[in-house]
This record gives sequence, C-alpha cells and structure tokens, in this order.
Amino acid sequence: MVSASDRRGAVKLPITTFTEFRDAVSAYRLPLVLLAALELDLCTVIGNQAWTISELAKTLKLSERGLGILCRNLAMAGVLRKQGARYRNSKLGATVLNARHPLYRREYLELLRYHWSEWLRLLEAVKTGRPIERETSDDPDWRRWFTWAMYHRTLELTPAIASQVKVGRARTLLDLGGGPGTYALAFLARHPRLQATVCDREAALEVAKAIAATHPAGRRLSYLSLDFTKEAIPGRYDVIWYSNVLHMYSPADNQAIFRRALAALRPGGRLIIQDALLHDREGLYPAEASLFAISMLLCTEAGDTYSCSEVKEWLKTSGFVRVRLLRLKKGTQDWEGGFWRPLLQSYPHERLPTDENQKKIQHPAD
Repeated sequence: MVSASDRRGAVKLPITTFTEFRDAVSAYRLPLVLLAALELDLCTVIGNQAWTISELAKTLKLSERGLGILCRNLAMAGVLRKQGARYRNSKLGATVLNARHPLYRREYLELLRYHWSEWLRLLEAVKTGRPIERETSDDPDWRRWFTWAMYHRTLELTPAIASQVKVGRARTLLDLGGGPGTYALAFLARHPRLQATVCDREAALEVAKAIAATHPAGRRLSYLSLDFTKEAIPGRYDVIWYSNVLHMYSPADNQAIFRRALAALRPGGRLIIQDALLHDREGLYPAEASLFAISMLLCTEAGDTYSCSEVKEWLKTSGFVRVRLLRLKKGTQDWEGGFWRPLLQSYPHERLPTDENQKKIQHPAD
C-alpha cells in the first residue's frame, strides 16, 4: 500500500465547537466562486490581456457590480492577478483554466462541476442508498470523457509515484482498470526493459492509445479490452497495478478481482494496490478517504472506501501473502496511506523468474 497527507485545508477536524461547525459549513464559499468562474469560462475570455471590470462586464454581458466582486475574490484566491483597476490571469488561469491553451483540462474541469451538482443531491442518495442517477459507465461517450478527465487528474502525480514504487526486475506489468494508461506509461518511462499492458473497456483504451501515441515509451504499451469484474485475465504478469479501482466495487467484487489477478501473476509476482484507504481502528481517517466514500454513494451501485485491515484480509483470503504498506514521500502521494503491496505465495522470497524463463512466455498481444 502507499500513503498521502491529510488534505483538510482550512476546515478544522474534528469539529468540537459551534464556531468550528460554522466554519466547516461556510467552506462552500470559495468553491462556488471558483465554479462560477468555470461556468463563465472567465479565464478563457481574459486570455493574455489585462481587463478593467467595465470592459470585461461589457464583453460577458454581466453586471459590473457582480463581476467586480467575483473577480476580487478570484484575485484573493490567486486565480487572477489584480494590478490597479485591471485584472489578468495568473499562470494557472492562463493555462489549465484557459480553453485556448494546450494545457487546458476541459474534461476534468467538467467533472469537478458535475461532482458539485451530484453532492447537492446527497440527501437523496442517503435515503435510498442508491446512486442518484443510473450508472453510465457502459456508455462509450461517457467512458471516453471520464478517461480523459482521469488523465488530466494524474498528469503531475504519476512520475513522482512511479519513481518510488519499485518493480524490481519485472519485465511485464498489467495496469488493471488503467483507463488512460498514465501510470503504465510512467512505469515504462522509468524502466526501459519493461513491457506494459493497460486493461480496461474499449472506449477507455481508445483514449489510452491516443495518449500513448504521443509518449516516448508508448510503443511498449499493449492494450487489453476486458471486463475484469466478470472475465478471467489472460496472460501472465510480473506486476499487476490496481490503482484507484478498488473503491468502485463491493467487497465481494474486489475479492473476485483479486483471485483473477492472482491467477494472472507469474510465480513471485506482485499485485500493487493504490486507493483511498482508511487507517484508524474505527475506519474514519484520513478525512479525504471518508469523504470520497460519499462520491461512491452518489455514483456507484456498491462502491465504498475500505480500511487497511479489511483489504489486507481480503488479499490473504484470496491467496496473497506478505501484504505490506508502502509509504511515499509527503506531497507526492495520490492518497494518504493508499498503497498495498501484496505478494503471491510461490517462492519463499520475493523473486522473479529468470530472464531465460521470461523469453518463453509471450506478452499479451495488442
């Protein structure tokens, strides 16, 4: 397993006073300011120019009073820069928030807006225990959109994580449920002799292929279209990377996936899991992992976030041994304490097949 710092921000936890309760509830204010800017596509309109509020309001057909207060708060937050009577984009605003810039993260910004609308319906999901809308994961258009959003989310994370998660002398890696293949490509970039396969639905693999086509290590990436929740995993691998997938499925589904992963590992192989894991005895912390379970309630039929002890028990029941936690440098993790590194019981030590044996095993075809 691997770990990340608790991202509580300005909200003090645990909440023990009315003032702290008020401050926690009031934390909606800045997110709504930021979402209003996204809704207006404000950073795209501003572009590389410096604007007065009067000029900007005229262009956007908005009130000067409303836009002035909004821009002042965006400048306070650092998204805009204010100099005298003029506002311009910060570096962030001019790039990833600007639809005219190559670094614009359209799909992930859309996903953030979509999440906000989902969370406003939380009470509905609490009453029913069901997602607020029918799952759309089988819709190819939705799957492509979501896969691009996941690519945007992990761009900065993957190199730092791949540099710390050791794969040893592994020659084959399966990125199970890997979506855009961002992690697979990061491992390939660090290990010139490694071959990787990203396994997901066909629509997700279309995105992975487009991304790999622009990546120096992309030629060493293969693709496997598979519903691994129902089908056996073909091929044999030294490492299976199971990142940010665990939370989407029920305990029973995850244990079935673990058994399929076990069958697809070579002797001495490793399953490495990255996810939002709960660490404490009561299953409450870190806060980010608990809060993420709400997203699973809103969006999935049976997803949740799970404790380290639960996942460890599932792995051992599925046939893995020597399950241990991996810790990464602070500030470089996807989730706090979010990595398990379970080993397949085949050798008394963590040992991979020899290069001679490796040559006899064919890597799964594209």
